[in-house]
Amino acid sequence: MSSHTHALRASPRGLFRAFAIAEAFTWAGLIAALILRATDTADIVSVAGGLHGFVFLCYGVTTVFVWVNQRWRFALGATGLLLAIVPFATVPFEMMIDRKGLLNGTWRLAPGGENPRSFPEHVQAWILRHVLLSIVVLVVLVAVLFITLLWLGPPIPKGE
Repeated sequence: MSSHTHALRASPRGLFRAFAIAEAFTWAGLIAALILRATDTADIVSVAGGLHGFVFLCYGVTTVFVWVNQRWRFALGATGLLLAIVPFATVPFEMMIDRKGLLNGTWRLAPGGENPRSFPEHVQAWILRHVLLSIVVLVVLVAVLFITLLWLGPPIPKGE
């Protein structure tokens, strides 16, 4: 099995499910950290918040990637993105769309698959044809965005 084929083994369903669950788990960690801080037990909000923020961004990228592959309606893809801001909502969303068969199939724009027709499909086809390079580039982009957001600070400054 080539590294190209091996890298494509994660299905749209598996990838989306993994990040939907991870996003919910990091919500739990962030909420627990907020409770610990409120009870003067420990202040690990920056760690939990940072981890949640990183997984939140990864979930967003994954949602858009799967949205393009599965040809979801705009409303469905936007709902998937918006539900990430609601604690634990990504898991029921994933379960609902999976039940409806909206995560079925493989990467349709992978090598040997369909020809891309739109700009987002061309981007996805390139990514699927250059999997390892794309993973490195996407991780770097998410990390740069994450670091920029950390530099900007929390949405609500301390003491307010």
